[in-house]
Amino acid sequence: MTAAVALPPAPSRRTSTVRRDVRAYRAMGRAAFRSLVAYQTSFLFGLLATTVAAVAMLYLWRSVLAAGTINGFDWPAMKAYLLVAFVAGSLVSSYVDYRMAGRIQQGDVAMDLVRPVDYQRSRFAEALGFGGYELGTGLVVAAAAAAVFGGVPAPARQSLAAFAVSATLVLPLRFGIVYISALVVFWTRNYVGVQSARIALITLFSGSLVPLAFFPGWLQGLAAALPFAGMASTPALLYIGRLAGADAWRAVGVQAAWTVGLWWLGRAMWRGASRQLTVHGG
Repeated sequence: MTAAVALPPAPSRRTSTVRRDVRAYRAMGRAAFRSLVAYQTSFLFGLLATTVAAVAMLYLWRSVLAAGTINGFDWPAMKAYLLVAFVAGSLVSSYVDYRMAGRIQQGDVAMDLVRPVDYQRSRFAEALGFGGYELGTGLVVAAAAAAVFGGVPAPARQSLAAFAVSATLVLPLRFGIVYISALVVFWTRNYVGVQSARIALITLFSGSLVPLAFFPGWLQGLAAALPFAGMASTPALLYIGRLAGADAWRAVGVQAAWTVGLWWLGRAMWRGASRQLTVHGG
């Protein structure tokens, strides 16, 4: 008598497709990481310029706060704030948008339409690959600057959980802004002006240059409601304990809402752009 052998169920087509896509996205992330490692000279020069600016900003604020506390910031708190903002600002560098904008301008993006992976998720996978390298170098620079300036206080315990969530949201939030600005090239045919405007808006309204607490009251409220605050100000304020309790989670909620909203706005823009590309391309 022959015993029947139960065979494991065959994986569904959907499961196989998901696994294939995950492998593809991982490969894209690894390739992006290796590209920065292989061609890191230009990235390091850009990081060096940012580091010099950050150190100059630290010296400036140390002089400003030498007399005491201003708008609730003393020198240790400001030092921690600026360094957290620096690390957050080092994520999602211009590599993501320059690669996207270049392929759009040259028409190479047409090849992305026939690839069996999602365009937006592919660019996000690359951003994650770049982000691993950017985060590591940003932390090294921030640690060195902190050592030069006498160290920084530990993160505030009362807002530590909110800070962890906020710090996690920084990269996808920054990606949403960069991704959308790069897609604008479909309509503008040029990216220099778009990128300059984006950098100016982020620099001003993210609080990375001047904390939002130094803005006029009406402008503080506007800046806090925009997505840019979540790129630097929100995690930095949570780190030093200026946001706690309900205020902390409210700020993280705004950050999360913008992250999700910008993701879906980017998907809508890509659908419109790809239809336009299909019509023009035949």
